[in-house]
Amino acid sequence: MTKTLLIVDDALIIREIVKETAIAAGWEIAGEAINGQEAIDLYLKLKPSAVTLDMVMPEYDGIHALRGIMEADPEAKILVLSALDQKTVLQQAFKLGASDFIVKPFNKGRLVESLECLVLEGENIPTTETNTIA
Repeated sequence: MTKTLLIVDDALIIREIVKETAIAAGWEIAGEAINGQEAIDLYLKLKPSAVTLDMVMPEYDGIHALRGIMEADPEAKILVLSALDQKTVLQQAFKLGASDFIVKPFNKGRLVESLECLVLEGENIPTTETNTIA
């Protein structure tokens, strides 16, 4: 099975780190988006196996993207990549259907582990102390 990834982040450096890490782990990059609306449009066009999604972006944020993607595909596998101080936003993201989240800056091994778990197991990753948002 080809594992395809849509990377959504307004920061080029984050997109490059995610891209390099995913490619090294055997993923194919389906596309890249820099805001929430572009993420929805590309998701609908490309139908990737998974999405990495930043929450804070100009124009249309990650919540906008998450809402639009989940409405179009309730089975979408979305990994939120966000900063620690956004607990309220992360809680909202989980309510909308995000599968997991990783705090920036992130460990590359954790990124690959989360993506693999999303696609291969197709279920949420158990909460650990590194991703508790309560």
